[in-house]
Amino acid sequence: MKYLIAGLGNIGEEYRNTRHNVGFMVLDAAAAASNISFKDSRYGFVAEMRYKGSSFILLKPSTYMNRSGNAVRYWLQKEKITPENLLVITDDIAIPAGTMRLRAKGGHGGHNGLASISEILGTDEYARLRVGIGNTYPRGGQVNYVLGQWTPEELAIMKKRMPLAVEIILSFGTAGCELTMTAYNKAGKTLPDNDPDSGKDR
Repeated sequence: MKYLIAGLGNIGEEYRNTRHNVGFMVLDAAAAASNISFKDSRYGFVAEMRYKGSSFILLKPSTYMNRSGNAVRYWLQKEKITPENLLVITDDIAIPAGTMRLRAKGGHGGHNGLASISEILGTDEYARLRVGIGNTYPRGGQVNYVLGQWTPEELAIMKKRMPLAVEIILSFGTAGCELTMTAYNKAGKTLPDNDPDSGKDR
């Protein structure tokens, strides 16, 4: 079985290690764990990861965030992958930094990357892994916060959480979305270790 794993972000050195690029961060961790590298290809940087008979096409779109749908559609069609086997990894300001939530479908919640994908595909019924980046910014400071660099403390948390994100990707492609949601969302495994609610069912 083949899956497309699209980690959202913006290309360019100025966006490296910004909160909005956490999707790229997750895919870089997945590639490093599998000892594979990305190749500059059409609409993005692409690598193929194999695990337990499944093939994972890792995509970091080069279209910029608000045109992510063009890259996702192209690689779904090229690899003959259905939206049911698509997992999009995106940042989310609604949950604390390092917290992860897997969802089988849903709205875009104002996220330009998800909005582009849903519009281009004509559906919002595709899985997404929402990676929390927190929301500790003053009124009117959302854009600067999202496009800003991680603090050293936040970066330490995120790096510690990357193996879990890779686990979720692999489980998505082997156990399926529903079982993975049960295993990771409901068991509290997607909460940061320093969260006071860690370990509680959600």
